[in-house]
Amino acid sequence: MNNANGSVFKYPDNVDTDVIIPARHLNTQDAKELAAHCMEDIDKDFIHNVKDGDIMVGGWNFGCGSSREHAPLAIKTAGISVVIAKSFARIFYRNSINIGLPIMECPEAVDAISAGDTVSVNFDTGVITDETTGKTFQAEPFPPFIQKIITDGGLMKSLTKK
Repeated sequence: MNNANGSVFKYPDNVDTDVIIPARHLNTQDAKELAAHCMEDIDKDFIHNVKDGDIMVGGWNFGCGSSREHAPLAIKTAGISVVIAKSFARIFYRNSINIGLPIMECPEAVDAISAGDTVSVNFDTGVITDETTGKTFQAEPFPPFIQKIITDGGLMKSLTKK
């Protein structure tokens, strides 16, 4: 798997899927259109400031709410390379893997990382480094079969790849 390196967008506990992609925008399956509205109800400037490779950090229960895959798809298509949170709602966790969005749980990193910090993530080892402060944190790396799903771009692409 590739590593991630980018600027941090940080959000609080209980960011639900209706905040990630508001329901009023769910009349499309177009990933770019969904990404254009990602986080707009909590952070109107997110979509204008996010760059490919940036990192999203959230608190407890990130991605709670409905079971739609639109939420992780909007985050990934907006350019986020990884979401680091204290914990994830289980369906959001699974949907993220299904669409190929890397996510990592690491409460210590979330507590220490600030919005705007530059952070790097080594997916093979699970090491998260806040390059702004020099602090490092250990998250659980994905097992090889999950790394393959993410590298292939999601579950369906992985199943059809030879």
